[in-house]
Amino acid sequence: MAAAAGLLVCERLHARHDSRWLLPLLPSPLCLACVIETLGDGGASLVRRKHVLACFRDVLVWHAVPVIQLLAQDERVCVHLIGTLFGMLHTAEDSSAVDLPIEVLVQLVVELKLEQYVHCVLDESQKETCSLPTMRGSLPTFNLLGKLADAIPVFADILVIEHGNLMEHLLAGLMYPNEGVKAAVCYLYGKLYSSPISSERLSVHFTERLCDLFLDTLGNAQTKELQLNCIGLLKELLKSDHFASVIMSNSRRGADSENTELLEGENPLPLVLKKLLLSRDEMIQVASAQCMSAVLVHSPVKYAPAFIHADIPEFLFERLSCTSEILLWSVYCCLLLLTEEWLFFSKCHTVYGIESMVRSLKGILQLNNVELHKQGLLLFTEILKRQPVEIKLFTNVAMCKDAIGVLVEAVKCPVLEVAAEAVKAVAAILRKDHLSCPPVQYAELQKLIEIMLKRCTDLSLPLINRRPANHPGNSNQNKAILRQGQFLLSTMEGFRNACRLAVECQSDPLAQENAFTAPGSDIENTLSSFSEFLLRICDSLCIPIVMKHSERTSSPALMEVFMSALSTLFVVVPSMREKFSRKLASSSFIRLALELKAKFCTGQSNPALNQACSSFLYSLCFSLHSAAEKMEDSSQEEQEISELLQRSLPQLNCTVAESLTLLSETPDTFCLDEALRSHQYCLLLLLYFAYTLEDRFVPEAELFSAIRNFLLSVQDQGDCPPPYVFKAVLYLLAVCQDKGEAIDLSPLCAIRRVLEKTSDLGLIYIHHPLLLKFFLGYSELMGRFGHKILQLWFSWEDYSQIETEDAASGLSSGLPDYPSSFNTLLHILKGNSSVLLILLDLLCMSTMEVAHKVLMTLRTFLKRNEDVLVCDLLRSQFLQILQQLLVESSSTTLQANKNLPLLLNLLFLVQLRNEAERELDSTDFKLLHHGNNLCGKCRPGDVELLQPSLNFLYWSLHQTTTCSQQRVVAVLLSSVPLLELLQKVLELTWMWPCPSGHAFSSSEEALLCSAWLLTSSLLAHQHRYNSEVHRMISLDLEKVLNAVIFRRKKPALLLVSILQFLRVILRQNFSSSLLALTVQPPAQSRMEPSLSEDHASLHPLALWHVLSLVVSLQNLLVQKDLLLSQTVVACLEVLMAYLHRKNHGIALHVISQPWNRFLLFTLLDGGKNSFLCPEILRLMTLFVRYQSSDIISQSEISQILQEAAKAKLRELPGATSHTLRLFLLQLQSRNCQMEPAQKGTIQTLLESLPARTKIHLSHQDMVCLGGVAVSVSHIAD
Repeated sequence: MAAAAGLLVCERLHARHDSRWLLPLLPSPLCLACVIETLGDGGASLVRRKHVLACFRDVLVWHAVPVIQLLAQDERVCVHLIGTLFGMLHTAEDSSAVDLPIEVLVQLVVELKLEQYVHCVLDESQKETCSLPTMRGSLPTFNLLGKLADAIPVFADILVIEHGNLMEHLLAGLMYPNEGVKAAVCYLYGKLYSSPISSERLSVHFTERLCDLFLDTLGNAQTKELQLNCIGLLKELLKSDHFASVIMSNSRRGADSENTELLEGENPLPLVLKKLLLSRDEMIQVASAQCMSAVLVHSPVKYAPAFIHADIPEFLFERLSCTSEILLWSVYCCLLLLTEEWLFFSKCHTVYGIESMVRSLKGILQLNNVELHKQGLLLFTEILKRQPVEIKLFTNVAMCKDAIGVLVEAVKCPVLEVAAEAVKAVAAILRKDHLSCPPVQYAELQKLIEIMLKRCTDLSLPLINRRPANHPGNSNQNKAILRQGQFLLSTMEGFRNACRLAVECQSDPLAQENAFTAPGSDIENTLSSFSEFLLRICDSLCIPIVMKHSERTSSPALMEVFMSALSTLFVVVPSMREKFSRKLASSSFIRLALELKAKFCTGQSNPALNQACSSFLYSLCFSLHSAAEKMEDSSQEEQEISELLQRSLPQLNCTVAESLTLLSETPDTFCLDEALRSHQYCLLLLLYFAYTLEDRFVPEAELFSAIRNFLLSVQDQGDCPPPYVFKAVLYLLAVCQDKGEAIDLSPLCAIRRVLEKTSDLGLIYIHHPLLLKFFLGYSELMGRFGHKILQLWFSWEDYSQIETEDAASGLSSGLPDYPSSFNTLLHILKGNSSVLLILLDLLCMSTMEVAHKVLMTLRTFLKRNEDVLVCDLLRSQFLQILQQLLVESSSTTLQANKNLPLLLNLLFLVQLRNEAERELDSTDFKLLHHGNNLCGKCRPGDVELLQPSLNFLYWSLHQTTTCSQQRVVAVLLSSVPLLELLQKVLELTWMWPCPSGHAFSSSEEALLCSAWLLTSSLLAHQHRYNSEVHRMISLDLEKVLNAVIFRRKKPALLLVSILQFLRVILRQNFSSSLLALTVQPPAQSRMEPSLSEDHASLHPLALWHVLSLVVSLQNLLVQKDLLLSQTVVACLEVLMAYLHRKNHGIALHVISQPWNRFLLFTLLDGGKNSFLCPEILRLMTLFVRYQSSDIISQSEISQILQEAAKAKLRELPGATSHTLRLFLLQLQSRNCQMEPAQKGTIQTLLESLPARTKIHLSHQDMVCLGGVAVSVSHIAD
């Protein structure tokens, strides 16, 4: 600025200038007159004038206000200055000299802010252009006008309206063969057409004169400047629909033709833009793509064919290989508009470009440009959506796999907007025609769908706040929920399309199995695994995501897609349809669908959601019905249900309260409302399916009342609901009866009337304990339908678990854990004896299977309910059944009858409940007679029949009075087949397996026990009553003894039974009318080379028998099994008595063995006061009786007496007290060997014991151990 001081105030010229033109500026003053005169001085050098003008420009920039104020004082000065600058503009010889005047002129006119100076400039421009010999000299003027149009908004309107003559010069400039002039003209035209007013004024000008000239200029432009300015003008023109139509009209003929040569001859805009698109300049390419978009945006359908016929899509797809983000954006936009034209797809441009598209998406996902990501994915989505089914988009597996991989990466994008676009693309790609290139990439699709759904789980909904409604934070929260809802909606659409894809592939054999996959290489890449994956992912992700979102906001569109997807899933995996249906119903999805219909679908609103919910409910209910229906011929019923649901579901858009009201309504008597009945039936079915799976969304008490009203309505109208509807009614009444009052007579009459009209009660039967309780709880129903309902109950009930529990309970002390349905029946039996009569009827009238289950029920009932007095009733009924079976059946059929063992077991259980001895009546003897005959018809291998029969016979011998007992013995001994059978069974004992042999089953072991016990009882009672014997039982004595001596791990109860037999024959000295013992001659005995006289006295026993038997009994005693210990001690007592009678010396020899002392002290070592055990007391009594002082000394007896004196004798059990008394009396009988102190102690103890009474055994004498009937008194005798 300082350097310009001398130039802005010229000493040679300043003296004649008025002082008012002087501005005292810092750092140097300015004389405006000096500046103007210097610029207009023709004698001044060009360099000086340029320098002065540059300095003036700087002053004008820094001090515009004072300079403009100074100039504004005189209009003539301003006009003169403008004219001077124009003169410089056209006398300049280089571009730098031209640019400076233009810059100052523009700055000056802008700062003056007066329209008159605009006119002045335009007038000067008019004069200059007219006076110039060629258009080349007009270039500075055109540049000036263009910059003025840039700087002054109204300049374009003023030029067009008031200086229209310049337009002729512009046209001339456009025709001038100089691209610089053309570029300036195009630039100015662009500014003129950017103004709405000017654009409208120039509409005719463009149509009639400019359009063709402009297109020609654009098509032939060579310089980048002209190309860009032409494109700039084109963009402004294309903003108007009219101009776009005018421009494209030149190529309309080409749009309707596929003749490329004709198109090129006419130089249409599409071909011009294609030429620019093929240029090497990226900016030109971008501009070309943007111009195409500017044309297409007006009407893709109208203008796209011209571009498509020019094959522009191919070149656009080629441009996708670039790295320029703005070019990619422009190409995406253009292609997106082209997708709206069907021709774009039919000419296979997408097939050509899909590989470039996928590669481009893969590349842009590495960039940090969200908008570019969104636009690329949007284009990809539209291509996938609009691609015709008949034209395959992906021609090979690799390309399809790459596309899926790109979508996987896009869905993973952390930016929600990008992921949202990617999810839409996922929904679009899940079409069979897109993915059916074998092999179908099911594994990749699983990965894509799983990532898509997991992306939803990553969305965190904003927390609910309690801010006021108008708080600005609420708006942001609502927007976030809305965005996430849209994302979830797109995700659900993708999932639904995946389900539809799986269904479509089921009908395509090539899509089900991938023939090109190596066996066992990838089991996930199959349709079945993909279908199962859809079910799993729906359960684990899809349903929780949607339900969580619906808790925050309700979206009908989202729920419509969700319900539609669920409906499709019913047929995705047919084998899992039942499980899927039950899970949905048990998770309250019937309630959800009804709530959605009631909330959003009243009237005619949201028909799509209504249809989706109705379709879902139809599929769910029909699937549940088909799964529960057992009948083979149910096609007609299924058709009726299908028609009912399809007809009524779309109309059921009511709340719970409205539903209850609907059920209670009664149709008009004179105008039967079939629609109302259909709606009621449909609603009952929905409630039935919901309640069967524990979705009780309607309160039970209110529902019970509504159904009762429905029954009254049915009764009044005389209607008869279909069986499948009445089944629902009965079930709902049954499950709600505990919440409501008892049904009165009128509804019961309605129920009975409908049931009587039902041909088969199986049509209305549901296997549920509450329904059984309902029928058996009302006498009006039980008396008429109880037999059939119970028969249906047993035919449906699975007793395999009950049998398993019974078997397990036999091995443990706890009660079996029966199913709840079985426990319900037992509870009903206990409270209603009439039901018991029905069960007894079923034993005679029902099938073998039902009778078997009835018997098992009765057996368990009797075991659990000992206080129920039903023995007489059951015994008479059992007699009738047993008579019928024995009369109608042969031996072979009896053995095949599986119910007979149960019946006999049950008979034994009934008899077992008689704790006290009683006189047998005629029924008992008839039962005994039939049981006896039944055993005679059996073989030893008929274990299931023989076991309960022998138990019953054994019970008959022991649980009765002496008089009846004698008759029982006579009956049994008169049966030769029974005695033959017992002998055969007993002989099976000799076949007890060695360690390497076949093991006996537990039932076979039990049969051996019962046979030995029954035989020992018969021996004892025959001897007692001297009863007549019709056949003897023959046994080998040595084998009997060996069965005890060589035990081979026999069960304890079997040893007890054999020892019980030994006790009897030892008491009878091996002499019995019933038993024939086979004894080996002495020469056959390997263990005794000779028999002395002493040994012969033991006959039929041998000494080694005695010694071996004693050792075996001692070993058994050490096992400390209660029942076995009692039997062993009793057997030792009888054996010692037998030896004492036969050979006193041998008896003392046996009792004095040192091993006996060791045995005694081993038993006494069991704990404090262990000597008070009855078995040990009996053993000590035995040693004392035979005066075996070597076994138990006086000092040891004194110690025992001292310990006994310390015990609380009054609290001892009866058996222990009785055994202790016998021990003390035995000691007291040895007066010569007792010390006075011991005698006193013994007397004191005897006086302290309770008075001598009969031994009180357990509360029940007859017990069942492992299936074997055992009389405690028989063992303890």
